[in-house]
Amino acid sequence: MIIYFETLGCSRNQVDSEVMLGKLLAAGHTRTHDPAKARVIVVNTCGFIASAADEAVDTILEMAQYKKQGACRRLIVTGCLAQRYKDDPGLTDSLPEVDAFLGTGACEQIVDVVADGAVSCLTLFPDPNARSFADLSVDRALSGDPYAFVKVSEGCNRHCTYCIIPTLRGRQRSRPLDDICTDALSLVTQGVKEIILTAENTTDYGRDLKDGTGFADVLETLSRQTAAVDPDVWIRMLYTHPESLTRQIVDTVKAHDNICAYYDVPIQHADTTMLRRMGRPYSRTQLKDLFAMIRQTDPDAALRTTVITGFPGETQEMFDSLLHFIQEICFDHLGVFTYSDAEDLPSHALTDHVSEDVAQVRHDTLMAAQAEISGQINQKHVGKTYLVLVEENPEPGLFTGRTMFQAPEVDGVTFIYSDGLAIGSRVQVKITDGYEYDIAGEKA
Repeated sequence: MIIYFETLGCSRNQVDSEVMLGKLLAAGHTRTHDPAKARVIVVNTCGFIASAADEAVDTILEMAQYKKQGACRRLIVTGCLAQRYKDDPGLTDSLPEVDAFLGTGACEQIVDVVADGAVSCLTLFPDPNARSFADLSVDRALSGDPYAFVKVSEGCNRHCTYCIIPTLRGRQRSRPLDDICTDALSLVTQGVKEIILTAENTTDYGRDLKDGTGFADVLETLSRQTAAVDPDVWIRMLYTHPESLTRQIVDTVKAHDNICAYYDVPIQHADTTMLRRMGRPYSRTQLKDLFAMIRQTDPDAALRTTVITGFPGETQEMFDSLLHFIQEICFDHLGVFTYSDAEDLPSHALTDHVSEDVAQVRHDTLMAAQAEISGQINQKHVGKTYLVLVEENPEPGLFTGRTMFQAPEVDGVTFIYSDGLAIGSRVQVKITDGYEYDIAGEKA
């Protein structure tokens, strides 16, 4: 079969797609980047918030057109959207174009499902808690980017009231450290230049283990082992949790040049009352102390966070508290979401829901404030020289890439005015311009 994959959502989904496609290629199938040529189309969905679910449905319907106009004979939907609505009797009826729905615990069954010739819709929703980690004997089918994600755990034991992930992905299961390193080193030998550690909460790693292994051990071991193979490979961590991001982790990052001093710390809010309603186990004061500790330990560290506006009960005073916190900390990067309500969320039962219009105004206010902050920070980069990982060549004489303080897909980029650079190489770039979210410069 000729297979086409469409992946939506987060980095964990990206890994799942690469694992599934790797299994299919090992089974003798082939890959295409053109859905019109595919005999089988797989849509790996996100269902975390309403906008993601809407995007997933739109994409499924778009891919279904290739069953009429293209070569497609089998349309398969996997991932969080399928898992979230698995008990909805209307799931298969509302999307009759789909031939199979696979939940988050069914990735390992993709080869059998592709080969299955069933006429009626197939639904597979095994318990996500029983899902095993990726089979390291089968290579993942990488996207071709100079970076790749490595999962350090599956699932989540947190109880945030706005989040459905524990239901969709199961309890936290920390991956064996040896498997993490084996996975990462395999990627390095394939030419990957940046290993990005991911999970629902990366710094919660090890809390379910009995041998005392923690996330600092993951960083320490991975830093040493990757440096022995390729000393130029970067290691980056995403999705840390404020409660489990410890000084030991920060000290470990500071001690190793190949670990990016980049802290992605989703706080969700900064008003203590609001944080309690969200099920977040920390206060505004604790957040201030955390970011002060990071900056005191490593003044050059980059800080990124994400927050939610319009959560039930958010008053104007609470929002102003969040805005002032953002302006006080001066994050290098900020993501803002408006609250997404659903009946299967604990937060749905909370009182004093905020209108979508008010939530959007607050979203826009934060983004405007962050644009000014980011612009000021980027102006401070002008005149400095940074090592940049080259990723794209959009036009002659212009390349784009990223520094250690820019993560892929969510942050700005570095524009490089030069010729003849190799994708995946690293070059020293002297910054000449700073914008709201991007910086630009010339090869030094």
